[in-house]
Amino acid sequence: MPVNLDVALSAQLALIKRMDSIANNVANSSTVGFRADEISFESLISQQTSQPTAFATSGRTHISRNSGALISTNNPLDVAVQGDAWLAFQSPNGVAYTRDGRMQMLETGELQTVNGHSILDAGGAPLVLNPGSGPPQIARDGMITQNNQQVGAIGLFSLPQNAQLSRFENSGVVPNLPAEPILDFTANGVAQGFIEQSNVNPVKQMTDLIAVSRTFESLASAISDTESTLQNAIRTLGESS
Repeated sequence: MPVNLDVALSAQLALIKRMDSIANNVANSSTVGFRADEISFESLISQQTSQPTAFATSGRTHISRNSGALISTNNPLDVAVQGDAWLAFQSPNGVAYTRDGRMQMLETGELQTVNGHSILDAGGAPLVLNPGSGPPQIARDGMITQNNQQVGAIGLFSLPQNAQLSRFENSGVVPNLPAEPILDFTANGVAQGFIEQSNVNPVKQMTDLIAVSRTFESLASAISDTESTLQNAIRTLGESS
């Protein structure tokens, strides 16, 4: 198979992966706290031919850490994380982190995510409020009070910039490096009565999808033309012999 077909096919595989990530982003554009998928592409240089040939890799997927817009809910159990920080919750597979600050309080007083996972404090312990003391007041540093009495503090955590993040459910992430509790709330904190929207820009994603689709179609056309040229060359050689 000529090298140009190999190169075109490698580019198509990369574009398919890009289209899949765009589709996932668009599907979660209204998911609270969702972080968009992004893909980094690199070239792979082959020395197997007389001239070095650059092939497209399938790409490396990573999760964007850009913030989404905040919207007011006036729900005392909603918090939006501000700055480069994350809430922690206990998943069945260990601690995971999220920017989805929609909480619910059980009859026992335990604070959980909307999917039923325990919200953790800075020490990694589940948060338990007094269910009979009314709505909580949550300060910027995550401190929770009820009837003017401190009852706990929501943990805020920093994830290393070089950590690779894998997904847990839609809005949760699991880093491959340990998270650190945040103690300085100058740049980080929570806002009670708000939630953070997805950081997906639907208009940009649709524009990207159109561009990727057109590029894929152009490559498919180029592959078809090359295959036709090869078939004609083979036919001509067969007739001449």
